[in-house]
Amino acid sequence: MAKHTLPEGSYKSNSENTGSSGTAAEIHATFCFEEDVPIRIWLSERPLSFNAHWHHPLEIIMPVENYYDIEACGCRYHLLPGDILIIPARMVHAVCAPLKGSRYIFQFDDSVLSRIQGYSTIRALMTTCLHITRSSHAYIYNDIYQLILQMQNEYTEASEFHCLMIYSDLIRLLLLICSSSNHCHSCPSAPSCPEPSGYHQRFNTLLAYIEQHYTENLTLEAAASHSGFSKYYFTRLFKQYTNCTFYEYLCFRRISAAEELLLHPELSITEVAMLSGFASISTFNRTFKQRKGCTPSEYRSFHTKKQAFRQNGFITEEKCPIDI
Repeated sequence: MAKHTLPEGSYKSNSENTGSSGTAAEIHATFCFEEDVPIRIWLSERPLSFNAHWHHPLEIIMPVENYYDIEACGCRYHLLPGDILIIPARMVHAVCAPLKGSRYIFQFDDSVLSRIQGYSTIRALMTTCLHITRSSHAYIYNDIYQLILQMQNEYTEASEFHCLMIYSDLIRLLLLICSSSNHCHSCPSAPSCPEPSGYHQRFNTLLAYIEQHYTENLTLEAAASHSGFSKYYFTRLFKQYTNCTFYEYLCFRRISAAEELLLHPELSITEVAMLSGFASISTFNRTFKQRKGCTPSEYRSFHTKKQAFRQNGFITEEKCPIDI
């Protein structure tokens, strides 16, 4: 089987199409996927920067030469060669690239993973970006680094079962982070704290409980009672495990469900709001706009445009109109 061609040339910007100066605000990313291959991996050497935008794939970035700056959810990540940043699917982020340098970029359709039992535990770790360095994740960094290289090699070789092998590697990578005693999020502004021993299984049970009841009127008191913790200790423990509060995570989970439901045109915006767990359409519209930088209707429109490009063999990821 022929090897993949790394799709450096599949990026297109308004500057290339219109002859403009090509500032970050003008650039839209246009991605060309091979048919039935939900994975893209390539070595980028072009100095392309992007204002705040989002796209459907989960993304992993690892600089090889020179730095790479990412801003997401109020955090700035200054990536050095060998650093690894995992950007959750559909997360708004901005990118600043140096004039010279190179970095590996991995993009995965994570809808396959979201249907696997137990994925809620991994989802809880990805309410923000995961910044992995040799110092912050010393015990697992080498294993993660080797999995990164292995995925790149498997993609380049393009053997018959390379997609299965790459997804297997991705799951192993995420499980390493999930099971590590040092899996706290490494946003530079977030303090780190050790994970209490013996609570990992109880926390997984809690996440399964949230997964079953997030569409209901779920309260912090009910979740704490189900977990067998006091309200105070539950609040502190939840923040430690997920780097967000209980209600922030609940909102994150509901918005994630809404994003998936909005892809079904037969559902009205009001139905999507109710099925996602929001008590009113006004709360849903306001929260969605705050989180995604666009209204639910605009999000659905973006997806409709993307589907039109997909029919011609292209996937276009719209820039989200938001400043972060």
